[in-house]
Amino acid sequence: MQSLFSDLTIVELASVLAGPAVGNFFSELGAEVIKVENKTNGGDVTRQWRQPNETTEGPSAYYSSVNWNKESVLLDFTDDTDMQKVRQLLRDADIVITNFKKGDDKKFDLTYEDLKTLKPSVIHGKISGFGSDSDRPAYDLILQAETGFMSMNGQPKSPPTKMPLALIDLLAAHQLKEGILCALLKQKENPNQPFNIEVSLYESAISSLINQATNWLMNGNIPQQIGSKHPNIAPYGEIFTTIDDYSITFGIGSDRQFRDLCNILDAETLAEDPKYESNEGRVEHRQELAAILRNKIEQLKGVPLLKKCRSELVPAAEIKNVQQVFEGQKAHKMLLRETIEGRETVRPQTTVFNIRS
Repeated sequence: MQSLFSDLTIVELASVLAGPAVGNFFSELGAEVIKVENKTNGGDVTRQWRQPNETTEGPSAYYSSVNWNKESVLLDFTDDTDMQKVRQLLRDADIVITNFKKGDDKKFDLTYEDLKTLKPSVIHGKISGFGSDSDRPAYDLILQAETGFMSMNGQPKSPPTKMPLALIDLLAAHQLKEGILCALLKQKENPNQPFNIEVSLYESAISSLINQATNWLMNGNIPQQIGSKHPNIAPYGEIFTTIDDYSITFGIGSDRQFRDLCNILDAETLAEDPKYESNEGRVEHRQELAAILRNKIEQLKGVPLLKKCRSELVPAAEIKNVQQVFEGQKAHKMLLRETIEGRETVRPQTTVFNIRS
């Protein structure tokens, strides 16, 4: 699968996360990805986004997360000689990825129209924050704040809470990847057809509100902070602790799964209670139900309970930290390693689909 796009050359004129994540997608699938970084300020700003205990040698772990197997070139867009090098790279590029601030593409003569003069069949993928007409800085935190994510994330009565990763950047990257793949598909019919594909972080975030959006648009219900719980399903996301301190959660999506959970917990009469036999009733009485389940689960050991749930196809999980996740063989198999500027870097693979002919 890693040779899927070995015939493509991508020039990445983008920094931080969303744009580089798109380049990383293609690099994992065998494309040649040339990352042009700003020489005047030390390159991609995420090179310096280090944790307090992190080495200062080589790139940061954050930078390494979305810059696997790329050729990095440090160039100065205000230097004529360097700009000649940039333009030569663009002439040879099949795809160009940018995330310029408003007006910078015009300042450096790197608009879509300029790119077409260098490569008439170019596919230009552009990421903006709030759209091309906005000059607002668009960090992921700002987008999570303004698109409803923070308002509904967190525990009841807690402050609005950001997801602990750059979720909106990743959503925008997926949108742009899809757009570029559509353009590549159309170029099978007309190889000389150029495309300009723009994705904004704002629209990517709004499009991903999914059922939380329709809960408001169709029912008038503003999503509330309910922790990991689901507004439409119960028990779903409540956290339980076993007698040996395993933190466990359940994703019960059907009446059958609830009945099977009750059988596992030796609580068959609970499944027959009119208040809980339907999902609507379980949602209405979720706090009372959770208290009953908690009394049952806190008397059980974690591993046997989880094994029984898996054997009975009841969705259940131990809540693991990141160390526990990557100590598992399944996640460990996904790791990609590369030495960048003398530092051994490692990150999880981001292309996880399988294609067979």
